[in-house]
Amino acid sequence: MEPSSEHIGARVRYWRRRRKLSRQRFADMVGRSTSWLDKIESGERELVRLPMIERVAEALGIDPAVLTDESHAQRARQCVDACEVQSIRRALAAYPGLQTQAPEDVDLEAVTSQASYLDHAWMTSRFTVVARHLPMLMAEAQTAVQTASARDQVAAYRILVTVYRLASSMLLKFEANDVAWLAADRAMHTAMGIEDTWSLARATRSVARAMTSIDEQAQAITTLLAMADRMHDEVNANAAELLSLQGMLYLAASMTAAGQDDAELARDMHEAARAAALRYEPHYNDHHTFFGLTNTQIHRVSALVRLRECGQALDFAESIDPQAVAALSAERQSNYLLDLTEAHTGVGNYRQAVRMLGRAEQIAPEEVRCRPLAHGLLRSLLSNTTGESARLAAQMANRAGVEA
Repeated sequence: MEPSSEHIGARVRYWRRRRKLSRQRFADMVGRSTSWLDKIESGERELVRLPMIERVAEALGIDPAVLTDESHAQRARQCVDACEVQSIRRALAAYPGLQTQAPEDVDLEAVTSQASYLDHAWMTSRFTVVARHLPMLMAEAQTAVQTASARDQVAAYRILVTVYRLASSMLLKFEANDVAWLAADRAMHTAMGIEDTWSLARATRSVARAMTSIDEQAQAITTLLAMADRMHDEVNANAAELLSLQGMLYLAASMTAAGQDDAELARDMHEAARAAALRYEPHYNDHHTFFGLTNTQIHRVSALVRLRECGQALDFAESIDPQAVAALSAERQSNYLLDLTEAHTGVGNYRQAVRMLGRAEQIAPEEVRCRPLAHGLLRSLLSNTTGESARLAAQMANRAGVEA
């Protein structure tokens, strides 16, 4: 059934706004007037000719089917796309410090609020929100570092480290590993520009993950442990503020060692993180890391999956309190469920694998419908399931646009 012009017009309006294009600019891009655009977006005028649909879609950076087909439209709305990844790339390519013109002051409080908002969006796996706002926030955070007063320097640097970390994490999610490395390296250089252990610890974790993505696991582990050792005395003096950050460094080292098939080091790093978690108290600051015993346990499951010890991973998962997992962020919960999906697939329990993936989609739809990692799991399940499990897997695959 052909979609109504109102549906197409509404989609044009949605994508124009998502691309942050003014009416005039977009009208110029497609060679039409703003009055023509207003009529299209309101549904007063039909957009039916294929050449014009293709021109509009090209200007918006989308497939024409996103404008004309409901299922394509829904899938595209819910996922970060290539244009948004490219916007993050362009933001990373800016060097505002080279400009001779003095930058205008930015409202540090407003930038802090926006960074906190995107951090929360990340924790709830709303990656499209992060992608749309991150380039502008990056520019504002860069300016904040240049213009902040001496009193606000540490706060400004922490925001910029946070923004670069978000950029790196986003790009790793969608396997743009080369640019993720650049963003993480920017975070590290920013952190090294100020004497602040918080900034260094946060940046170190990001740069190590980026190193791992480009097959520099040994250097990633060296970097993580160097930072954990560097902050040792400060942690002992101020555990409430810094223990969670050190614990997350050990967890990152455990995961990286598992990816290198170094089971002994992965276990040692898990034990180091567990020791930190056992010292942890409720009033300590977790800095949105969700560090604690439960997060340490689910990282162990993930490490065992990376070591291809899927049976052990599932046995260990039995010891984890489900209610404690439910108290973690949606991003952490869904990634744990993806690990369980892979573990069940590894032991041939495809029915349970489908169930775990379905729970992950309920908690964080974008994790399953948009990430290449989840798409790979879906393809495996499509090839190995029958009956009701196959039907459920096919439904998830359809929502994600995945074919067997």
